Amino acid sequence: MRKKNDFLQAFQDSSQLLAMLMDPDKVDLSKVENLVQHLPKATTHLFVGGSEVEEKLTEELVVLLKKQTELPIIIFPGDYTQITNEADALLFLSLLSGRNPEFLIEQQVKSVEKLKNTSLEIIPTAYLLIDGGKETSVQRVSQTLPMAQENIQAIVNTALAGEYSGKQLIYLEAGSGASTKVSTAVISAVKKEVSIPIIVGGGIRSEKEIKQAYQAGATMVVVGTAFEDNPAFLVSNSASTSKTVEVSK
Repeated sequence: MRKKNDFLQAFQDSSQLLAMLMDPDKVDLSKVENLVQHLPKATTHLFVGGSEVEEKLTEELVVLLKKQTELPIIIFPGDYTQITNEADALLFLSLLSGRNPEFLIEQQVKSVEKLKNTSLEIIPTAYLLIDGGKETSVQRVSQTLPMAQENIQAIVNTALAGEYSGKQLIYLEAGSGASTKVSTAVISAVKKEVSIPIIVGGGIRSEKEIKQAYQAGATMVVVGTAFEDNPAFLVSNSASTSKTVEVSK
């Protein structure tokens, strides 16, 4: 039987975790089996969620994924309606880079009734949106501005504020489809100051960039758009070497 803090413990014990992010609004549910077959062998977790997702789609995708893989599934919610007990864990996000109360505390309060008797492992997470060179869906939906990559001290201070307030993970996010990933300078500066694991995502499109993030101090790297666009983007490391894969709507 899974212990209460298994997934948080995995973050604390490991140094190179890799998650593929699947947006229920973009994945063709009829092609989930094919999608799972093309997961990179290095994949340790699946993230499910998106900025704007039709209610119930998240749960439908999680149920289908559970039939195809034993990889742990963590909900990465754009809002409280995406929470489902069919998953294994939940990143309980607070968007600390912005000052919109809806995503600092309101969404969390709205989720309480869903979580009172949940079997999900709830992981309090400080979520920092970092400028990725273009407006992202997170920025648009949250109506907040990302933090400038060159303002490293402000990013570090915000991450530390998250840790001091009891968050157990730091998530540095350049946003879905970002043209510029979170820089290694930002990652390493945050790593130097915080004592909790760091997740990095947004704009990462190659094995080289994944390794650079690890070397800078990321505990987990999250790949979303690159996997959506081409599930065989790490074809040399995937379970299948098929060149043509269609899994999106």
